[in-house]
Amino acid sequence: MAQSNMKVAVQKFGNFLSSMVLPNIGAFIAWGLITALFIPTGFFPNESLAKLVGPMVTYLLPLLIGYTGGKLVHDQRGGVVGAIATMGVIVGAPDTPMFLGAMVMGPLGAYVIKKFDGVIEGKIRAGFEMLVNNFSAGILGGILAILAFLGVGPAVDAFTSLLVEGVDWLVAAGLLPLTSILIEPAKILFLNNAINHGVLSPIGLEQVQQGGKSILFLLEANPGPGLGVLLAFMLFGRGTAKQSAPGAAIIHFLGGIHEIYFPYVLMKPMLFISVILGGMSGVFTLVLLGGGLVSPASPGSIIAITAVTPPEGMAYLANFAAVLVATAVSFIVSAIVLKSSKATDEDIEGATKKMQEMKGKKSSVAGHVSNGTMPEEVNKIVFACDAGMGSSAMGASLLRKKVKAANLDVSVTNTSISNLPSDAQVVITQEELTPRAKNKLPNAYHISVDNFLSSPEYDKLIASLQDGITDEQAEVVEEAEEEAVNAEPNADHDDDLLLEENIFMNQSFATKEEAIRFAGEALVKAGYVEESYVDAMIDREGITSTYMGNNVAIPHGTEDAKKAVIKSGFTVVQVPEGVDFNGEKAKMIFGIAGKDGTHLEILSGIAVVCSEQENVDQMVQAKSAKELKDIINSN
Repeated sequence: MAQSNMKVAVQKFGNFLSSMVLPNIGAFIAWGLITALFIPTGFFPNESLAKLVGPMVTYLLPLLIGYTGGKLVHDQRGGVVGAIATMGVIVGAPDTPMFLGAMVMGPLGAYVIKKFDGVIEGKIRAGFEMLVNNFSAGILGGILAILAFLGVGPAVDAFTSLLVEGVDWLVAAGLLPLTSILIEPAKILFLNNAINHGVLSPIGLEQVQQGGKSILFLLEANPGPGLGVLLAFMLFGRGTAKQSAPGAAIIHFLGGIHEIYFPYVLMKPMLFISVILGGMSGVFTLVLLGGGLVSPASPGSIIAITAVTPPEGMAYLANFAAVLVATAVSFIVSAIVLKSSKATDEDIEGATKKMQEMKGKKSSVAGHVSNGTMPEEVNKIVFACDAGMGSSAMGASLLRKKVKAANLDVSVTNTSISNLPSDAQVVITQEELTPRAKNKLPNAYHISVDNFLSSPEYDKLIASLQDGITDEQAEVVEEAEEEAVNAEPNADHDDDLLLEENIFMNQSFATKEEAIRFAGEALVKAGYVEESYVDAMIDREGITSTYMGNNVAIPHGTEDAKKAVIKSGFTVVQVPEGVDFNGEKAKMIFGIAGKDGTHLEILSGIAVVCSEQENVDQMVQAKSAKELKDIINSN
């Protein structure tokens, strides 16, 4: 249990770092391009344009990170206070880029102002709100900036000195491969110049005078570890991270701007292992083959390394081999990390997963709320998932039934996150997808749920809606609006959506991927989908788990895979022993193919039946496909 909790904590921490850094990746790329082109050792040295480099890395990038981190915790107001607090740590340690300080002060500043707002909520006289808001943000932000200037800045400087001294000791002790344990993490904290030019280069220059070359010039400058990470993101990343990785790889490998890959590692802290092992393998290769450079490679590009490689002996072979080996090792480890970690969407508009603990509470109904209060009049609730065909439809069906029972005149619809309507007032998503939904519709009231089949969560929401409506709004509605299913009627509706031959009894699987592929291939054989849809089901599972609770999973394709759906249909897989879905046992697996909304009626029925654990247990114990189908149709 403790190990599981630790894993969850690490994932949340990595997701939160991702939330702060990845939305600003464009700024990192802009800075990297300007640096690669115009610094004195760049491709087109320009003294005037090179003046942009220092202020961008010292002020712009940390302030963006601090603002973004603050906004994640407390919206726009948190972002402003977070940026003010970040400025204190920037000025407090002017010689060290304050990315680490920004990641601390941005969320901390927002947390402080969020707590203050909670204390004064409802206690400000009408007409004084703006005055109090502005002065409280200014005063608290100013105090935090001063504290950051006096405390966090010196602490980061002390940490920097400790890392530099550690590298110096390892070099002096002759433990060269082990230097990567300190060098690679230190680089990602933007201490690369301090280590390279403050420790390695002076010693390396002495070695050049004695032996004509030095291996020390390649300890930090080897582009292999970073290139391996970026290549892994190119193949196994998602969204913005995957799309930006090719450009970042070019800037890194040919331009020598290593800082460009740092945000990718910060996004998933387990990737520190990738760059450490890549760096160690590269250094070991250099020692084994006798590599080295005649002077520092600045910037650390393959071009600069080639230019300062001594022509005699096997130096070229050794240096290039060190880069290739470091790249390969880093790539392999990074690929394993990206494929095995629980993926949040890295479309980061959208990897902005918000840690519940940063908000000071953990609620089964509202894990994340973008605004402090429910809108006074709620007319439209939207369930959203990645594709809008499975989990969101089930959740909407259950809530729609409760809304009707509570006599609330509220529309409940479902859709994909990319198609969220602008007039949605309340948006309900799984926890991993809430950041994307909030980016798409920041002014809505957002609710995160762990489990789309969990009735108690919906009961709390219904209670909140009833508390906030008038008697006139609570008039009985005869039936839920047809538009709630987010689909137009289809005259070609098929009667073969759920056939007994597509119900598979008493199956067992070693992994959820096996189970999903089985369900998907059954959809293919039944003529519901094209073959490509099966891989899309695996991709969809990587975005966020399709486990719904109550031992039920509903794997289906991504939004892009809808074009591979021939017609709506289901496959049902009974797994009496269960198969692991991210720590949960799925015993009933419903493979879903949805086209034109024709599957939503039966999906609604499945949702209602599966919302009761007793019904699911009956399905798991069923002895025949007919018996199982009868249970599904019993709602």
